[in-house]
Amino acid sequence: MYDVCVIGLGYIGLPTASIFATKGLKVVGVDVSAHVVETINKGQIHIHEPDLDILVKAAVQSGNLCAKIKPEPASTFIIAVPTPFLESDEGLKPDLSYIQSAIRSIAPVVKKGDLIILESTSPVGTTELMCQWLLEELNDPAQSDDFLFAHCPERILPGQMLKELVSNDRIIGGLTPQASEQAKTLYESFCSAEIFLTDARTAEMAKLTENSFRDVNIAFANELSILCEDLSVDVWELIRLANRHPRVKILQPGPGVGGHCIAVDPWFIVAACPDKARLIKTARQVNDSKPKYVVDQVLERASRFKNPVVACLGLAFKADVDDLRESPARWIVEQLAEQLEGQILACEPHITALPKQLEGKATLVSTDEAIKRADIIVLLVDHKPFKKIPKRVLNERVVIDTRGIWS
Repeated sequence: MYDVCVIGLGYIGLPTASIFATKGLKVVGVDVSAHVVETINKGQIHIHEPDLDILVKAAVQSGNLCAKIKPEPASTFIIAVPTPFLESDEGLKPDLSYIQSAIRSIAPVVKKGDLIILESTSPVGTTELMCQWLLEELNDPAQSDDFLFAHCPERILPGQMLKELVSNDRIIGGLTPQASEQAKTLYESFCSAEIFLTDARTAEMAKLTENSFRDVNIAFANELSILCEDLSVDVWELIRLANRHPRVKILQPGPGVGGHCIAVDPWFIVAACPDKARLIKTARQVNDSKPKYVVDQVLERASRFKNPVVACLGLAFKADVDDLRESPARWIVEQLAEQLEGQILACEPHITALPKQLEGKATLVSTDEAIKRADIIVLLVDHKPFKKIPKRVLNERVVIDTRGIWS
């Protein structure tokens, strides 16, 4: 029997499973993708994250980590699967089907006393739903006290996952005090920061609140950039000057908000309280509208050319990662490929092939080739290689810098 069974071996599940294994626990990771399972069992990785390959290789070679298609018996089960949202006639609603499927998958192997931890960012009440789903699957409500349930949301940043897994404070919210304490003991095996205990609903709301706070502040910066365009004010200089005030800290604007956290989590709050979450909803709408604003800017500049060549620098949702989930940069490039009469060059240093949505519509090129061939350069992601582009090579081209790296 394993100490830990991690369901979902993506950006959160794989680092978590690996770090537990390197601390001496017997860990089995579970993923529905046979390719992912095969890759990990070779001591390799299927995602880009600094030093993760070293950690996974060490965990597998030690014999403490293996990957399988189906769950195995364990003392603790950690659910780390996606929680996207669905579009419906009533608006955006959280999709909890992946969590429900994960719970169903462990039902045949759970036993009395097992700890079940949800790491996936989820709407308030999801940990309680997990308990309900498991009892329904087992078809025995009398087993309600047999299992321990807790929510322990991840708070790590792509590109710094391994460092932040260890050094970031953790919040653990159990359905019972015993569940909280047992989960705390588990995470103390690698977490050097403080671990705070609360109830499950507060833990769920804490993660949503953190990302909604960031989303509201980004929306202010993005709206400011739109206003400054109309008022002929350099938004980057404006923010630098305004931030000289000792109690002002305006964030940097961009082409939108991406990733599977900030762009998604606020909608979970809005869906729960649609009539009351007015500020959070408006901020989300501001950030969701920014990519279209960028597209319109590019199309306006492109109308001055007969057959413009537009180089789009960056497809990832943030700098120096390969993660394209909920990426405003990718959406912008897709829209330009659909609407622009011209040629689209896509430059993304962290991928080797374009996503399916862009196949046949854009050409993946190097940074040098993109700059050399372009009439219009659109900076969408502030990757390190783009920051090194000499400003002199940009002088003869139309430049739209959504990140302010050349300002």
